[in-house]
Amino acid sequence: MLARLFVLLQYVLPRYWLTSLIYRVARVRNVAVKDFLIRRFIKLYDVNIDEVKLEVPAGFETLNAFFIRELGDGVRPVDRKASAVVSPVDGIVSSAGKIDGNRIFQAKGLDYSLEDLLATDLQQARRFVDGAYATIYLAPYNYHRVHAPCDGRLTAAHYIPGDLFSVNTATAANVRGLFRRNERLALHFETDRGPWSLIFIGALNVGSISTPWSGEVRPRKSGVVETFYLDDAPRDVQKGDLLGWFNMGSTVILLTPARYCEWNDALVADATVQMGERIGTTTGS
Repeated sequence: MLARLFVLLQYVLPRYWLTSLIYRVARVRNVAVKDFLIRRFIKLYDVNIDEVKLEVPAGFETLNAFFIRELGDGVRPVDRKASAVVSPVDGIVSSAGKIDGNRIFQAKGLDYSLEDLLATDLQQARRFVDGAYATIYLAPYNYHRVHAPCDGRLTAAHYIPGDLFSVNTATAANVRGLFRRNERLALHFETDRGPWSLIFIGALNVGSISTPWSGEVRPRKSGVVETFYLDDAPRDVQKGDLLGWFNMGSTVILLTPARYCEWNDALVADATVQMGERIGTTTGS
């Protein structure tokens, strides 16, 4: 009942206004205020600060800076075996498995299409028919940087405007087409074995999505799909390389084509994963 009430409340909340407010609060630089916010955030969400590279809270100019914190050297070792596909993030698996034709499972009784998820990338969508997907939710306490799950060459990047529903379990189970409704950033890569794509899903209170080469992408209610120029982008990425980060929590979706890889048996709903650990193996390896 509480979950349904939370979902219904989102339909009437001023989602963009709330997200804009959180954006501003998370960037307050007053030392006393930002230190208070960081300490309260750590206590509220039981954040493991032993992994953090910088001193807490003194090493961070704002709450957002803490939210997108770097981890200490060696804290997230990346499985370097050539056949390993690794988790791009720390998080909780919402769902993972085979794509049924062009349909991706969201929750019981709910799915959505590749074409809707990727918007204008219809040719790319067709390449993932009968492929595999993994949807991973980043909780507020998680490390929020996103890394490459395998080697590849960046070929396209598109920002797709949309809504800002929460992406937690309750909302995913009750909002039809949640991930194709919310704003998102789609990154497309090529390898010798075929393509893979990683989609950053925006959400309520996610102030923006950033990449090292595009800078900060702020939410907007409507508009056309924006294609990024890749002149300044790291076109060739290696497994574990930084691809971007969420300024507040959200979800990523990894897509691979048919016969590209097999997920580990442990990659199931509610499983916890960490960036760099093997979640699948390329086929024929």
